[in-house]
Amino acid sequence: TQQRNSELSQNTSKEKKNSQDKSAESKGEEQGKLDIFKIVTGALAGLVLFLYGVTRMAEGLEAIAGDRAKELISKFTTNRYAGIATGTVATTILDSSSVTIIIVIAMVSAGLLSFVESLGVVLGSNIGTTIGAQIVAFNISDYAPIAMFVGLLLILLGKKERWKQIGLVILGIGLLFFGLDTIENAMEPFKEYQPFIKLMETLGNNALLGAGVGALFTVLVQSSSATVAIIVTLASQGLISLSAGVALMLGAEVGTCADTLVATFGRERPAVRTGIFHLFFNLTTAAVGIVFATQLAGFAQWISQLMGAGDDVARQIANAQLIFNLLGVALIIGFLPLIARGLERLLPDKKNQNRQVETVKN
Repeated sequence: TQQRNSELSQNTSKEKKNSQDKSAESKGEEQGKLDIFKIVTGALAGLVLFLYGVTRMAEGLEAIAGDRAKELISKFTTNRYAGIATGTVATTILDSSSVTIIIVIAMVSAGLLSFVESLGVVLGSNIGTTIGAQIVAFNISDYAPIAMFVGLLLILLGKKERWKQIGLVILGIGLLFFGLDTIENAMEPFKEYQPFIKLMETLGNNALLGAGVGALFTVLVQSSSATVAIIVTLASQGLISLSAGVALMLGAEVGTCADTLVATFGRERPAVRTGIFHLFFNLTTAAVGIVFATQLAGFAQWISQLMGAGDDVARQIANAQLIFNLLGVALIIGFLPLIARGLERLLPDKKNQNRQVETVKN
């Protein structure tokens, strides 16, 4: 009887444990369902803050340095190498390759810059856009509230318009990093979410698919800098692998061409040729990057280790973007005169086209 009683007590205790485990699992599942909603809304809130910060910062920078950027572009584009340096500096100042290229297209359309002179600036803008990713990789989001507070004080208390614009830039920077921090915190539960992990593995193993996702997201948010910044932020949380980050980054380089192509609508042929060149350059280099995505990731990892970054995936992705754009410029810079002649034949000026038609008739 004692043995039976002990067996019964053991069975009842086991049943209690099983019931407790099942209830805990069911609670965890319910909580997981609620967390998905919180994750989505948190990520959306962070994305809105980030994009709003980018917009405000761009407005402030354009007000402060927009005219200077135009002067810089018009003065220092005497040859392709000067154009590359000018495009890099201008994009770093304006923090947007799209803004730089749209300014260039407008200047070409107005006759302030020739089509050939614009090509180097387009190449340089791709290098300049990598600076933002390098800054984001430092993970300085802890100081975002301070920047927001300082920026707001300058906007409210600044007596001169210039100080208000500087405050707008600082506020935009603070909102940018605060938005990234919000996205980072919202996405943290995905660390142990198997479907998300498998998706990232798929994107890492299939560079073409990853590039397609990166391009689509960039078209939606209208900023390659925003896409790469989010990729770098998620990588710092361990949510994105180096291979997946490289694939998404390559897609972002293609997606950014959408804005510049839209800017060519209704423009003269030289401005259209500049937009076509930007698309051609980014598509060509992205295609090469997709083929050699594994080698690019390995090279970025090696460079990052030499720099002392170790296994910091965020830094590796930022370095991969920098290496990719530097190699792309080095690959195509020697062929710029040939490419320029080809585009001029493909899209001749309307006057020249009319002359050719008249000669054929005669």
